[in-house]
Amino acid sequence: MRTLLLTGLMAVATVTTAALADDAVVSLSEPVNETETHADYGAVLPASKVMHSLSEAIAQLDDLAGQSVVIETEIQQVCQKKGCFFIARDGEAVARVRFQDYGFFIPTDSAGKTVTLAGTLERVTLTPQQAAHFAEDMKQKPKTTPVADFEYQIMATAVRIPRT
Repeated sequence: MRTLLLTGLMAVATVTTAALADDAVVSLSEPVNETETHADYGAVLPASKVMHSLSEAIAQLDDLAGQSVVIETEIQQVCQKKGCFFIARDGEAVARVRFQDYGFFIPTDSAGKTVTLAGTLERVTLTPQQAAHFAEDMKQKPKTTPVADFEYQIMATAVRIPRT
């Protein structure tokens, strides 16, 4: 009886630990600059006189092609495996933000924060295999319906995340 009780308690502890581990924040990169108000990942955010919203940047894509731009946007979702990309949203405008040379990551609990980032914006063709891979990284089930054949992506060199 005692052995059965002990085995049962150990099983509950193991399941609880596994459940907590699934919700643990993953932060694989250290900030390159920290203040009381924010943390910069990748590189220190460059000073810029011109800042765009994500909606403005997408609307001006032809004019901004190939240029590094500074964009303010909200993080809607973060890759839950490593924090290696996030989905940015500004109203109806949506873009996937990836990180230059896979060189840095952001904390997986960053969703809902309004961030400022520097990078290049482009319209990218997306294959069904890429869409399935991204869905898996977001811990979502791949969609069985066809995905859009393109998406907007930002290759970021710097992301500033507020502390609050």
